[in-house]
Amino acid sequence: MQVNDAVALEDALLALAMVGDLSMGQPIDQSRRTARLAQWLMQASGGDQAQIAAVQQVALLRWSGCTANAEGFMRLLGDDVGGRRDMLAHTLDAAGQRAMLRTTPLAVVHCEVAGEVARTLALGSDVEHGLRHIFECYDGSGRPLGLRHPDVPQVVYQVVLAGDLEILSRAHGLEAALEWIVAQGDRRYPAALVATLSRHATDWLQALRTPEVAQPRTGPEVPLTLVGDVIDLKLPWLAGYSRQAANLVRDAGRLWSLPEPRIELLAKAALIHGLGRAAVPNRVWSTPGPLLDGDLESVRLVPYWTHRACSQIDGLSEAGQLAAYAYERLDGSGYFRALGGEALQAEHRLLSAALAWQALRAERPWRAALDDDQAARLLQDEAEQGRFDLRACQAVISAAHGEQAPLTSKPGNGLLSERETQILQRISGGASNKEVARDLGISPSTVRTHVESVFRKLQCSTRAAATLKALTLGMI
Repeated sequence: MQVNDAVALEDALLALAMVGDLSMGQPIDQSRRTARLAQWLMQASGGDQAQIAAVQQVALLRWSGCTANAEGFMRLLGDDVGGRRDMLAHTLDAAGQRAMLRTTPLAVVHCEVAGEVARTLALGSDVEHGLRHIFECYDGSGRPLGLRHPDVPQVVYQVVLAGDLEILSRAHGLEAALEWIVAQGDRRYPAALVATLSRHATDWLQALRTPEVAQPRTGPEVPLTLVGDVIDLKLPWLAGYSRQAANLVRDAGRLWSLPEPRIELLAKAALIHGLGRAAVPNRVWSTPGPLLDGDLESVRLVPYWTHRACSQIDGLSEAGQLAAYAYERLDGSGYFRALGGEALQAEHRLLSAALAWQALRAERPWRAALDDDQAARLLQDEAEQGRFDLRACQAVISAAHGEQAPLTSKPGNGLLSERETQILQRISGGASNKEVARDLGISPSTVRTHVESVFRKLQCSTRAAATLKALTLGMI
């Protein structure tokens, strides 16, 4: 029996919007505020209901590709979260501005992944096309293709202009924001659209202070696994991590005879437990050994941000509350609430044990994966020292050992060959062509040929997009 991980489309869009906001160093309502501004701008420009809906969805998903290129921004700016925050607020130092001249490959990754998200959610060609060209400019100075007006999708102008107003007015005040925006007329976006915005900017920003009225969920249901996949793209070595955790905690929950509705909730919590991870720079996650106090504090806030974001999404509120217990420990040494003992219910204990097992069994940049025996011994030792529930650990270990059921479809889902699937699994985890060649005993040129074939079959040109698509299709 499979767990139903479906959620309303509107809830998935909001979750992806908040992942993007945190990744870009923004408040978790930045994309929602931009969506409202873009909606009003489209209405003032005479847009119809279909155009208004498209501009709202593009605004919510504008940053949905930014987890996929976080590693690249870390290498360029040192801090993918803070660096992109400064980029959006126009406060980058001289070195950062020079580094931005080398971001075209990162824009390619971002746009392809964002477009793939829209395609997977079946949002329509206008939304997908807009996201695939979200960094293009009126005068051809944008990325990744350097399109010029009128080839730039209209929805791009609406969303980018609304986003600039939202961010720059917060960072520098309305007067300075409008001065910069006006100077970008017929450069970044059409001057006529800037004039429309300028007439209404004061009133619209004031209107944003009034909370948006919640609308009934009328859209289709979509898989929550996509949200987990996008979260995991932030770190190359986390591809598929949330899916695996959801499967493990589901099986452990059944071994513990939990009711099916609670198991379903547990699986959803596992899929979104890492949402708050987007707020922490990749540098922190890749640091071997003990963290500095400041970095450790940012890690301790991960479940807080997960809880804070999900509490604002009707369909994920309960799962988000459960996910916020992911790193609590029985002895009170966990975070972010430092709860323990009777405050931790069966679901909390299973989730924390399952995630700990999953982390121990996974390779990290600074250590190899522990084998089953090593992971089991370590987890049981932790339980004996009072940090985990021993019965929960035993259920998780038993569930992990029972995940050898035959696949319902052959590797690659019939689209990829067995060798292509092997290679895709390795590159999705961050391995280079040379590393894959060494592991499989083949030449790097052979690996490159297989990678090109995988990209062609999946209609992708970047590893991040291929990983996301393969996960969505159940190929890896």
